[in-house]
Amino acid sequence: MTDTKTRSPEFRLAAGAIGGLRQDLFHNVFDYRPLEPLGTGGPVIRRLPKAIRERAVWTPHAVVGAVALISLLVGVFETNTYSPFGIATAITAFLPAATLLMTLVRPVLAFWVSIASAPVMAVVGSGNWPWSPNAFACHLGVLIVVAARTRPRTAAWMWVITLFTGSFMETIGPWNPSSTNGGMAFTSALALLVVTVVQTRLEAQREVTVQRTVTAVERDRRTLLEERTTIARELHDVVAHHMSVVAIQAEAAPYRVENPPPELEQAFVTIRENAVAALTELRRVLGVVRAEDYEAPDAPQPTLAEIDRLLDNVRETGLETEKTVTGAVRELPQGVELSAYRIVQEALSNTLRHAPGAAAKVEIGYVLGGLGVRVVNGPARGLVKPSPGAGHGITGMRERVAMLNGEMTAGATEDGGYEVAVFLPVPVERERVGSGEVA
Repeated sequence: MTDTKTRSPEFRLAAGAIGGLRQDLFHNVFDYRPLEPLGTGGPVIRRLPKAIRERAVWTPHAVVGAVALISLLVGVFETNTYSPFGIATAITAFLPAATLLMTLVRPVLAFWVSIASAPVMAVVGSGNWPWSPNAFACHLGVLIVVAARTRPRTAAWMWVITLFTGSFMETIGPWNPSSTNGGMAFTSALALLVVTVVQTRLEAQREVTVQRTVTAVERDRRTLLEERTTIARELHDVVAHHMSVVAIQAEAAPYRVENPPPELEQAFVTIRENAVAALTELRRVLGVVRAEDYEAPDAPQPTLAEIDRLLDNVRETGLETEKTVTGAVRELPQGVELSAYRIVQEALSNTLRHAPGAAAKVEIGYVLGGLGVRVVNGPARGLVKPSPGAGHGITGMRERVAMLNGEMTAGATEDGGYEVAVFLPVPVERERVGSGEVA
């Protein structure tokens, strides 16, 4: 480890480059890696008709096959026109095309086969040195396909190896004033540069998509936790009130009975101690979920008795509201009334935010075994401004309903408005306890 740290930066750079060469072009050379078809969600393919879209995903395979076929025809023509080698040159006409087709299943192996076959093609080909026309086209196709299927570093290595191979063949071969090595070097460099840029851009787009997805998931999770924290803080006052009542009643109960037995007194003392301990722990929990800028409310948490005041405040902002109450109005558990109040409040806030100029209706139905709440608004009649917090209110409503084991539906209406319908179940026993009666 010490020896590695004392190496020069140049040595470490060279070692990393050699290691990259081995990883990209020597490891797993014979791996079977068939080229996957294109996805149907691309910007071009998704606009095509369905019948064409199913075939368009095989476009890369079709292009490779077409280039291989053209190369084969050019090689056969050259064989019959220029070369005297007969069967040998007929084989070389098929070799470049077969090498290009090999990139569809074994890309790295196809590159090495193309490099190895270049001298053979130069010797028995049409006389162009060091790259014959069909070998030139097919090797360029191999470089493009392999670079598109690997990473940018591999493209650089393939270009270096191609340039070295062509230069070596120029050195050992006959002198040719019209050498094709310079054309191969320039054309392959330009093609690989374009492929690398496109590949880098696509990879960046994929990373951005992944990051956006992760960010959206984290934002939704954070919003959910914030809504749950808000609900917990609001319910603290309700639960603390009940625990305080239990403690006070347990302390006063022995004085209501003349000469209570010691066991009864001790039982009430235990009840009071447990209630006080639970209240203390509840306050500690509230301290954990309290935000830094949170301030405890001065007034008690609202109930349905204050719904008229809420509607009056909303009307002052310009939102026309209408309230309808059905069933026998009765006092419900404070947690249910608080949740119902907050749901109506958030639904009206959403109307103001997303449907300016619309009218809203609030319906509260007292039924046997629960409470129904429905808030519906008409379509927007003014300019709707984008809101970065869209959807958070619905999340909070669902959390409140889920906490009470209720049911909720929310969605657009046929006339372009929006409707929120909630049912909060309340067992009869709990209703009696909430109204102060003995269950």
